[in-house]
Amino acid sequence: MAYIIGFIIVLLVVGGAVVSMYNGMVGLRNKLQESWRQVDVELNRRYDLIPNLVEIAKGYAFNERETLERVVSLRSQAQQLAQGNGGAASPQRAEVEQQLTAAVTQFFAVSEAYPELRSNENFVRLQAEVTETENRIANSRRYYNAIVGNYNTKTEAFPSNLIAGVFGFQKAGYFEVNDPTIRARVDINLSEIGGNARQQAHSQLTSAGEAAGTLPPVSIDGSTFGAAPAATPVSAPAYQPAPQIQPPAQPYPPVA
Repeated sequence: MAYIIGFIIVLLVVGGAVVSMYNGMVGLRNKLQESWRQVDVELNRRYDLIPNLVEIAKGYAFNERETLERVVSLRSQAQQLAQGNGGAASPQRAEVEQQLTAAVTQFFAVSEAYPELRSNENFVRLQAEVTETENRIANSRRYYNAIVGNYNTKTEAFPSNLIAGVFGFQKAGYFEVNDPTIRARVDINLSEIGGNARQQAHSQLTSAGEAAGTLPPVSIDGSTFGAAPAATPVSAPAYQPAPQIQPPAQPYPPVA
């Protein structure tokens, strides 16, 4: 009789541990999905802002055609990738999104040589919104990647990996860029569009870049500026839930 009671107690303890691990992994998976939705919201907000910036620039005889075409092309690629896999994270989308960040940064840098464009209130407002969105993308992405690391550890570590295998918990992918071309130098020749834009362009490039934790060195008219310091790494348990994202007070103008 004592053996039976002991067996029942052991069974209850093991069963409770299994239930606890399963519920913990479900909670992590839900948090993972929620954190990605916040990244996706900000990425889509950037998709909506970029066409309006481009249209305003065109109206001011913005002669940097290649810069505009690159921004528009990358925005289209990123949006297609988002729609093609249901808005999920993927290495391909991460790479294109990072290239888009670099292209928008360069666009803002060269726009400094156009005083009339810079004095346009709508352009300045949209630039501020894009910059804020870039910062929110960076913060949301760091939080998402921290959750991914915690979740993937659970799927690999014993004994929670047994629960993951039985109930089909799959490893999640990070939303990061490993392509070395993204980290390459950014060369901008401002000699033909106004030397007075040199320092302002450097300021724009320094403040707007959030590549894979660092900003690449920038060469402007032969002068090289150092890379921005890397973001301070934060372990997953120290992360606090990202702030809830509020929709803008006014809808953005329709994009053609």
